[in-house]
Amino acid sequence: MNAPTSSAAAEKSLPVDSHVEAEIGKLVGENIPKRSPEIETEVERIRASVARLTSNSIDGLEGLTSELQELQRFLHSEAQRVQGEIDSALAGIKIIIETIAPWKSSPVSPAPPTSARAVRAGPGSKY
Repeated sequence: MNAPTSSAAAEKSLPVDSHVEAEIGKLVGENIPKRSPEIETEVERIRASVARLTSNSIDGLEGLTSELQELQRFLHSEAQRVQGEIDSALAGIKIIIETIAPWKSSPVSPAPPTSARAVRAGPGSKY
């Protein structure tokens, strides 16, 4: 179970020759063009612009974060207020239900009979 990992095996199979490393470094160095002072100035100008823009973006994001946190606090307080109003409305409904519950459970007595009286028709009536 002591099998070497693939990177360890690669290190053991390839002997490190300082002469080869020096040649590779020399070839890489030859392929990289030397920068002129104008290019260096342009690179520094671009770096400064990127740093400035990044700074502005970070400031903007921090401002947006604080606004969002403020909005979150406001929405939380509004949710609590609305929940309080809902609780008050439910309490009112409960009181109404408790008040009318006895009326609903008591039997309704029939209406007293009305006496039938003859209604006299006026002089111009056909009846």
